[in-house]
Amino acid sequence: MAKESSNGDSHGAVKPPPSPSPLRNSKFFQSNMRILVTGGAGFIGSHLVDRLMQNEKNEVIVADNYFTGSKDNLKKWIGHPRFELIRHDVTEPLLVEVDQIYHLACPASPIFYKYNPVKTIKTNVIGTLNMLGLAKRVGARILLTSTSEVYGDPLVHPQEESYWGNVNPIGVRSCYDEGKRVAETLMFDYHRQHGIEIRIARIFNTYGPRMNIDDGRVVSNFIAQAIRGEPLTVQAPGTQTRSFCYVSDMVDGLIRLMEGDNTGPINIGNPGEFTMLELAETVKELINPSVEIAMVENTPDDPRQRKPNITKANELLGWEPKVKLRDGLPLMEEDFRTRLAVPAKK
Repeated sequence: MAKESSNGDSHGAVKPPPSPSPLRNSKFFQSNMRILVTGGAGFIGSHLVDRLMQNEKNEVIVADNYFTGSKDNLKKWIGHPRFELIRHDVTEPLLVEVDQIYHLACPASPIFYKYNPVKTIKTNVIGTLNMLGLAKRVGARILLTSTSEVYGDPLVHPQEESYWGNVNPIGVRSCYDEGKRVAETLMFDYHRQHGIEIRIARIFNTYGPRMNIDDGRVVSNFIAQAIRGEPLTVQAPGTQTRSFCYVSDMVDGLIRLMEGDNTGPINIGNPGEFTMLELAETVKELINPSVEIAMVENTPDDPRQRKPNITKANELLGWEPKVKLRDGLPLMEEDFRTRLAVPAKK
């Protein structure tokens, strides 16, 4: 039985989960682990698929509606006998037989979730309900990628899992923040009421190859601007902080959480904290020293500080990030240059 949440001491009686496929206990036939990844054509999802596919005992099904994801991210697996790609919107029920569900589907960048806030909250609420219904039906373990946004504009620094957050329920970002908070609630309600095996990761800012180039997130913005020779636009005052985790570290944390014994929620992120001005200076130095840095107006409800306390991830999962920002940014630059067709100057 999974160890109880890090957000409280006890969650009452928990029913045992339904048994998965009868083939799981077969003497003569060892079936593969069937894994569903929703949002698997997205940035983190596609890197997760890459890692899962390295294990020959895994069969991976990706469900994605390509709202922010891209088939291009999965092109090396299309046609592989252990891989299946379904164009599917998680706000509609999905009937598949699987052992594990990584539920990543959701627009995660302000540009996308503000473009269609109703779609975003539907994905978080109805999408999570549908995936929990699937997990209940087939006895699958389900991992939700929640977000540091559940802490809102935090009054506690760094943020640990027991902190309840400081969130505006009616702001322009609320479709995402509150949507993910409801998704966490649903996960625990299904766990307590139906015995579903759940895992919740609260992921902090992540960067790396395959990020959408113009997705409004700060690392991709700065790198794309530096490559194009445009000014790096820092939102005022520039002293707000973020912590950046390289995508390979993030995927490692998610898999460890899924395979471990803890329900979570568990913070997964890099506790190295940078101001936006520091990040801009680093990108400028590494990629294009000739670009300017320009201050622009900030968006509403932009959190002033973001830094995970990763003690739980460290103690319970044996996880900590390995890739430093200075080592990760050039890997992302290489990917962006290829996609923007802007070669590096010799």
